[in-house]
Amino acid sequence: MDITIIIVNYCSWGLLENCLQSLQIIKHQDFTFEVIVVDNSLDEKKLNEFKQQFSNFIFYANKANTGFSHGNNLGVKKAKGNYYLFLNPDTIISKAALFNLYNAAKNNNDLGVISCQQINENGIKQDIRKLFPTIFTHFGISRALYRLFNKKQLNKKFSTNKEQVFPDWASGSILLIPKIWFDKVNGWSEDFWLYFEDVDICKRIKNLGGKIVILQNTLITHKHGGSSRINLELKALTKAEVIISNHVYINKHFKGIYRSIFHFILMLTILVEKFLLAILGTLFFFIPKLKMNVVLFSKLITYYLQVFLKGTWISQRAVNFQQIIQPKILTKS
Repeated sequence: MDITIIIVNYCSWGLLENCLQSLQIIKHQDFTFEVIVVDNSLDEKKLNEFKQQFSNFIFYANKANTGFSHGNNLGVKKAKGNYYLFLNPDTIISKAALFNLYNAAKNNNDLGVISCQQINENGIKQDIRKLFPTIFTHFGISRALYRLFNKKQLNKKFSTNKEQVFPDWASGSILLIPKIWFDKVNGWSEDFWLYFEDVDICKRIKNLGGKIVILQNTLITHKHGGSSRINLELKALTKAEVIISNHVYINKHFKGIYRSIFHFILMLTILVEKFLLAILGTLFFFIPKLKMNVVLFSKLITYYLQVFLKGTWISQRAVNFQQIIQPKILTKS
């Protein structure tokens, strides 16, 4: 088997159906592929319907919503391919796109992560100027200044005239990772529940000498956020997890006083911003978008208290959370 396509699904059945239909019609003599869907929805009835509709694909029902990283790692355990294509359920891919990704990986052993240009349903391209987070590139004003002062270099690096560009990282909505590179970094980090796991795996692969490439002449359609923004509570949860995963990444990839300063600046700016939005949400509770900020602020306060009490930045929803706190509990007892 050449390619294993792994899709982690959570309640995005309509989008998943479109994605699988785009895969079902692909026939190519130059490569073979299998499709594995890991479902975090805990919806047995719906899953059985999909098993019947797409009988040539493999479906695995997870026991809980353990997040994106763990879901992908579960899929890899069942994979037979030499290349793993991690694909969001809210994407649509063509035969040409799949072949281009595979061909680039097959002919370039130094490519650790291969991705492509993404467009939304309105035809707007995704911003591919992705840089690893630092204090200077992560926050709004400092990031704007960084891009202003480095405009010439960035325009050259990410020129639209190039067929291939080499960002620091690529979006986890579509990543082709050769098995050999995936094994080198021991897969997706299960310190993350949702978000920033793509930045993390690209960082670890790049640290070992692997290149991150985006093929600008290859396109897929991606309806961003289709799986994670279903209702108010879920919106608040996913927005909180973005911030939590920011902290997890900082804690994993920085050291000493720089790490402490980075954590402090992020925490301070987030709490001030979300506190002000929560006040507006309390006053104008009848506006759902503003009301969501009240829920979000509450989740963030709970998280930061957990950091202080448990001594870890990892989300309680992440698989590795229990592994982190369990030794501390046993030691105290």
